[in-house]
Amino acid sequence: MGAKTSQEQERIIVPGPAGFHPPSAAQLGVMLPDPGQGLFYGLLEKNEEKVMEEVARKMLTSPNATIFPGPMVLWNWNEHAAEKAKAVLEIASQIPEVLIIPMPDYRPKYPKIDPEEVINPNHPNLTIWGNKIEACIFIGVHCHYANLTLKMIRAGTNCCTAALCAEQGHEDAMLTVRDCDAAKLRRVAQVFKRVREEMKIKLSDTGENVRFTGTQSKVHDGKTHTNPMTFMPGGGTAGAAAFGHKAEHMKSEA
Repeated sequence: MGAKTSQEQERIIVPGPAGFHPPSAAQLGVMLPDPGQGLFYGLLEKNEEKVMEEVARKMLTSPNATIFPGPMVLWNWNEHAAEKAKAVLEIASQIPEVLIIPMPDYRPKYPKIDPEEVINPNHPNLTIWGNKIEACIFIGVHCHYANLTLKMIRAGTNCCTAALCAEQGHEDAMLTVRDCDAAKLRRVAQVFKRVREEMKIKLSDTGENVRFTGTQSKVHDGKTHTNPMTFMPGGGTAGAAAFGHKAEHMKSEA
């Protein structure tokens, strides 16, 4: 294994496992970025596009890369949520073999947990372990729950976490971009496209770049992949909700 670069040696927030009760990023001196900035492994990065590019590289090259959409983009509670959900699907459309596992609510799922159906902030490590996820993006998760979840993932897994936050960002994510409205999320999708093309990574000819989990496949008639752009917001839930909400209802009707 080669020697680490000086930048890698300086990194503060890196994939774990960091231990049962690691110090929070704030305790380690990590500060939230100002507008236009991002966090790059705990370091302030003046150019937020550099952070977007690193998120893209991680998601394009890590095993079982996963997007975790939360309630603020899953549920169609206003027009802004629907527009953000569309942008999330645009990001997904640029990542071959990406998984989408929703976080539809924050209630504990004990005593039975299906790590392929949803991720939950009370036991996120089970979803990471169960699906062998080594890179992920959190988006649309309320900040206090995102902070809890990100710290637990850093404590017990080797997953590289990214947070695309509507507010100030998340210091416990390895990579974070703040002020992510629909326009900025579409910009993230364009960065993903550019980085993917620079890396010469091709998309499926059919556009079916999202890979279903086993649970999702069962409720979609055995299909293994889907085109994320076919799940556009409508009805009572936003587009990405189809990856978990339908599964919950199918299980309750069984």
